[in-house]
Amino acid sequence: MNKVDEAAFEEFICRWLVEQGGYDEVKLAQAPPDFDVIAGLDRGELFTFIGRTQGAAWNELLTRYGNDASKAQRGFVSRLSQQLDVRGTIEVLRHGVEDLGVTLRLAYFKPASGFTPELQERYARNRLTVTRQLRYEAASTKSLDLCLFVNGIPVATAELKNALTGQGVEHSIAQYRTDRDPNAKLLRRTVVHFAVDTERVAMTTRLAGSGTRFLPFNRGHEMGAGNPPNPSGHRTAYLWEQVWQRDAWLDLLQRFVHVEPAPKGSKARPNVIFPRFHQWDAVRALTSAAQANGAGRDYLVQHSAGSGKSNTIAWMAHRLSSLHDSAGEAKVFDKVVVITDRRVLDKQLQDTIYQFEHALGVVVRIDENSQQLADALAGEQARIIITTLQKFPFVTEKIDAFA
Repeated sequence: MNKVDEAAFEEFICRWLVEQGGYDEVKLAQAPPDFDVIAGLDRGELFTFIGRTQGAAWNELLTRYGNDASKAQRGFVSRLSQQLDVRGTIEVLRHGVEDLGVTLRLAYFKPASGFTPELQERYARNRLTVTRQLRYEAASTKSLDLCLFVNGIPVATAELKNALTGQGVEHSIAQYRTDRDPNAKLLRRTVVHFAVDTERVAMTTRLAGSGTRFLPFNRGHEMGAGNPPNPSGHRTAYLWEQVWQRDAWLDLLQRFVHVEPAPKGSKARPNVIFPRFHQWDAVRALTSAAQANGAGRDYLVQHSAGSGKSNTIAWMAHRLSSLHDSAGEAKVFDKVVVITDRRVLDKQLQDTIYQFEHALGVVVRIDENSQQLADALAGEQARIIITTLQKFPFVTEKIDAFA
């Protein structure tokens, strides 16, 4: 393998992320170490973010650690590391960590509306960084080509190959399967791992040695696999230009990634659901169109068998239920009604949508009568209503009544 060519590909991606993708910094493994290999965190970025967004809360925590700054940082890093292992990275990023009775946020996501300038300002202060050739184990010289961090917390890794040198995405997959310890702290916590070359992309949310299952993360080409030619560069440029772009990436971590807890009593790890590219792209495209054009338009998404249509519908319903107009002021839809043609799919969709929306009463399944439907449409709480085709006449009748 021509390491110079692989390094050039790596450098090209990192340069784009900082110069055009909204990232704050590219770090090199050879630079002074901000990465705490024992804790699996970039301590420098972590405390920079906390200082920029939560000064009062940090001062309160500092007081509870006896005003010893070093002790407070060590204590919070230990607590955060423990919570990442127990609750998982997505849960910690979305809901923060409590230490000695003080809650600190680990990320601020973009609010649905622009009514709260303070939340917009805090969102802008997130620190997104990428580290090249990261040595992630204390007793090893092995390194990851790229690791993406949000406020010092690792969220994605990538192994890169340049197809022009004779190695491709299959070699990256083999590297993850045979040369990456799935029990390594950073690899176990990271949300997603990408195998990337200049032509194709694959991803997995869990490393399991030789049993690691990778899924394609490609756009598709001429009704088949792979990616179309890109007149402006690499076929896989959509990965860093669209998916990893600052706003898109934070949105994906906030509203797409879902964690299914392991069954009670099981020692299995939770199952992380990360969207395939076609799912992510379809939901974003329809959301953008609805935001720009408002209600009353027709759209079609075609899904092949086994390609995850239930999740796409669930993500779409969840996004539309809280969608605001382009000015961020008014909601576009009062209700989202999901109509299915089979009762089995109805139950499956209900369970899937419930995964993404936990607030009681927000999702209602119409399985009784038209009065239940009328109550859901008229009430303030229900935002997503799931029903079967057999009840469609009641849906149109009630919508006309409330129009």
